Amino acid sequence: MMLAPDAAGIARAAEILRGGGLVALPTETVYGLAARADSEAAIAAIYRAKGRPDFNPLIVHVASLDQAEQLAEFDDRARLLAERFWPGPLTVVLPLREGAPLAPAVTAGLPTIALRMPAHPLMQAVLREADLPLAAPSANRSGSVSPTSAEHVVASFGGETPAVLDGGACEQGLESTIVALREQGWQLLRPGPIAESVVAAVLGDAMAVTPGRIEAPGQLARHYSPGKPLRLDASGAESDEFLIGFGASAGDCSLSPSGDLAEAAARLYACLHDAARSGRPRIAVAPIPDQGIGAAINDRLRRAAA
Repeated sequence: MMLAPDAAGIARAAEILRGGGLVALPTETVYGLAARADSEAAIAAIYRAKGRPDFNPLIVHVASLDQAEQLAEFDDRARLLAERFWPGPLTVVLPLREGAPLAPAVTAGLPTIALRMPAHPLMQAVLREADLPLAAPSANRSGSVSPTSAEHVVASFGGETPAVLDGGACEQGLESTIVALREQGWQLLRPGPIAESVVAAVLGDAMAVTPGRIEAPGQLARHYSPGKPLRLDASGAESDEFLIGFGASAGDCSLSPSGDLAEAAARLYACLHDAARSGRPRIAVAPIPDQGIGAAINDRLRRAAA
């Protein structure tokens, strides 16, 4: 079911969510497969639809800071991040508030919760209309390429596609930056549209991340897979490869002819989807500068190639 981006579509999406159903919703990063975060049955439906590992926690999307503070323990640093970056593509991992109205599977049994206040006007409207925190991982089969359009959602789920609120192409096109606040500092768990240096300008330098439990989406070594072998830092393509280009390397699909990293981030998953659909059995990707948002792009590509 495709829902129009109007008042009726928003109302229908909220109605489905309040009833425990799933709706694919646009955000400024990627489309999310949303369900009410307080319902074990609704969260189980997300896991069934995605085939998602049950040790991988879900990001909970909120409409306001007040709603967020009902779910997590906020200190001055957390409020500073919310003031500086919300609404927007920053997810913050915080201590779970005792008695928070959440299904246990949302946090995968961890004492922390990942929270974000998205900036997309349609997602904001649905959050307000539903009046519920929404768990919303990317709206695709687990491990496959994230969706940046309604068409990508349909391509991933096929005949089992949930309702989709069509908000067009996502502006950022790369999943949110995830930071975790610790007693003695903070850690970058997933690079994204907000660079580590930008967060560091607010909180100071990050702590090193030590391997251990998975606290947030995107930490699995293999993720975002297009289903074909993928070769990175390619100066050109072999005859059986679909080339994803950047800058002077045009390729079969260019992330950005001008070498703009923000444009490359927005087009990354669209090009991976094109490559997956192509008749060529392998994929090559031109070199991407490993700086700023380029670090986040390369992180996704390394996981896709794993």
